[in-house]
Amino acid sequence: MRNVAITAFVFWTVMVGTTVPTPLYPLYEQSFGIVPVEVTVLFAVYALGVVIGLLTLGRLSDQIGRKPVLAIALLLAAAAASLFLVSDNLGMLLAARVISGFSAALATGAGTAAIGEQLPADRKWLGPVLALVANMGGLASGTMLSGILAEWAGHPLRLSWVVHLALIAVSLAGLATVAETVRRTRATFRFQRLSIPHEIRGDFLRAAAAAGAGFAVLGVLTSVTGILLGTELDKHDPALTGFVVFLGFVFTGIGQLIDRRLPPHVSLPASCVALIIGAALIAAAVLGPSLPALLASAVVIGLATGSAVSAGLRAIATGVPAERRGAAFSAFFAILYTVLALPAIGVGIVIEYANLHWAGGIFSLVVGLLALTVLVSLSRTRGRQVSELGVRR
Repeated sequence: MRNVAITAFVFWTVMVGTTVPTPLYPLYEQSFGIVPVEVTVLFAVYALGVVIGLLTLGRLSDQIGRKPVLAIALLLAAAAASLFLVSDNLGMLLAARVISGFSAALATGAGTAAIGEQLPADRKWLGPVLALVANMGGLASGTMLSGILAEWAGHPLRLSWVVHLALIAVSLAGLATVAETVRRTRATFRFQRLSIPHEIRGDFLRAAAAAGAGFAVLGVLTSVTGILLGTELDKHDPALTGFVVFLGFVFTGIGQLIDRRLPPHVSLPASCVALIIGAALIAAAVLGPSLPALLASAVVIGLATGSAVSAGLRAIATGVPAERRGAAFSAFFAILYTVLALPAIGVGIVIEYANLHWAGGIFSLVVGLLALTVLVSLSRTRGRQVSELGVRR
């Protein structure tokens, strides 16, 4: 279990770096003179890096091994942290975020696979759970780490990155002691075409739409929570910004764990209902404005997103042939990360040319309508299945 613990720590460390900037965005605005729409673009280019990484490097750890790919992910994370550490303009921040996206794409595939392969046969069931804890735990920890350091320590735009570089150094040292789990072959690079599996096209699209709506909300929470707290609630606390986003990621992980105990026909409709409630809470948080509504929306949207993601992964795992599952998983996450980025930019543009109230109202309405559409589609599909069953009887 020692190798499993080290690998999970490596995975966690990479993911920590991807959310460290979240509570610092308002400080970057003040220091570099950037505007809200540039903040959302700064967030969105991270998702672009993840998508490109998934589609070009998703198979790399199958070819050259889990350990080298995890090492590359750590080195990319170190490069991103170093750029953030010395940055003094928007261009350097954008470059750092793209590199961070590549590191996350590499770590997600290699880390998840390595954890499962290192476990003994009687504990294989622990693999997805530990990978989930490392992934979502890292995303949640990054926001709290930088939020707390920015709130109560000096040099808020520097210290978080020094701490993250120290974590990377520890991770590299630990990774050096871990044994490789796959036989290495020659690396080949080609852009993977997105493909929707025809066997589960309807289930895939509905799960992607619901999970995508949740990811869109998480993306907006990550990029504009600091702006909302500062401009509407007069709360300029990086730790509070970090805590709001922390809740979103923690409850996304909890939602995935809860979904494992739900009947398959229940999880996605429940996710859609929760998304509609979450959209209403976001509207209340922005239009109120209301801190309790914002905190509640992070919890509800996190649970809904986690459940929807789990439903999509389960549909792929059970309905797609093994030789095409990798491509289906990549397509699913590429869609989610694309949706993660685009609404954040849209909200930033509306904030720039109108105001936060308009942005929050329009965004909440779109999320609620999308979730309602998926819910109606699920109801119709269920009705057809019941009718067909009655005819066969």
